[in-house]
Amino acid sequence: MFLKTSASSAMAAETPMKTEAGASPNTPAQRKTLWAFTVATFFGAGYGKPGPGTWGSVAALLLWAAFAWLAHPAPQTLLLALLAGIALTLVLGIPASTIAARESGREDPQFVVIDEVIGQWIALLFCPFDWLHALIALILFRLFDITKPFPARQLENLPGGWGIVFDDVAAGLYALGVASLLRHWF
Repeated sequence: MFLKTSASSAMAAETPMKTEAGASPNTPAQRKTLWAFTVATFFGAGYGKPGPGTWGSVAALLLWAAFAWLAHPAPQTLLLALLAGIALTLVLGIPASTIAARESGREDPQFVVIDEVIGQWIALLFCPFDWLHALIALILFRLFDITKPFPARQLENLPGGWGIVFDDVAAGLYALGVASLLRHWF
């Protein structure tokens, strides 16, 4: 039995398929990887305007506060939950940031805020649950994230999601150090 071929399907068969092999690494992808954009934007916080990084930091702080307020954990439990959150966001955030950056065609897109979440949670380590200390941690993290003191700026040169995330890890560590000193004195 012979199959009939229409003129349009014959033309389609002769037309070469377009591939992305020749596409530039900075060319935005047509389709977005849903899980990566969900994680990278921290469930949409990265689309907040103005200052998506601040929205990501505030979202991280509010999630920490909601857990502390609703669960009433012991300080050690709050610390362990925060460490688990940091580990999980690192494991998921680095590949998600890499994918979101590649698919958006940008090196470090502003809407990727999972790095701010990680850095903010690092700044909140050992923080007692009260709004004054939380606000201090938020302000210090944003200050160090924006100014990027050595070696944070150099960490941006790491490839893909590693560079996107680890400059904020450094900013979080700076904020943690200063906040811990302030708690010791006040």
